[in-house]
Amino acid sequence: MREILGRRRRLLSRRGDGRPELIGTALTIATQWQWPVLPGVAADPQGRSRCGCPDPECTVPGAHPFDPGLLAASTDERMVRWWWTNRPSAPIVLATGGQAPCAVSLPAAAAARALAALDRGGMRLGPVVASPTRWSVLVRPYTMEQLGELLYAKDFVPGSLRFHGEGGYITLPPSSTGEGAVRWERAPLPGSASPWVPDVEAVVDAVVDALTRTGVSAPEL
Repeated sequence: MREILGRRRRLLSRRGDGRPELIGTALTIATQWQWPVLPGVAADPQGRSRCGCPDPECTVPGAHPFDPGLLAASTDERMVRWWWTNRPSAPIVLATGGQAPCAVSLPAAAAARALAALDRGGMRLGPVVASPTRWSVLVRPYTMEQLGELLYAKDFVPGSLRFHGEGGYITLPPSSTGEGAVRWERAPLPGSASPWVPDVEAVVDAVVDALTRTGVSAPEL
């Protein structure tokens, strides 16, 4: 009987496509890292569009909160477990800011070149999330005033940069969205502590410098 129950748990811990359930990752992020998460809307199960939300022209298909809304993001184990038990394939959405990291994102091709330039310069980065279209560099929480002062001091900031602060969100691996899989380009180091992330000033300075060098640019996407 014990062997049968163990096998059943292993089967239940896998999704239909054979990958481990998202619930384990969601619980680690919420309970160990203390980053508030909630389930994303996911892709349209009927295949009528790339997103399961009512908007047929959704710009972030399957990669945003809908029901529940962003304010429901939680670190409570029971809540997170209930969400992903009932919606095992839902993307993991991180509510940025507050007690969680914020993020700086840019188009994928430019991000790959920028990260290579930062590596050559010895810049230390924390986790980097990669989707098919954009990469997001996680940074320490910042205020809008802090971000405004930082950007005001710049002669030029590429319009392709996006900032995910308080009231924002990003989708975390190993989620699947209407645009494809979300993965770690730079994965958090394993361990029980919350992953280290750099200050936003250091990341913006380095990314802007890398993007504005000759031969390293970012389209306005």
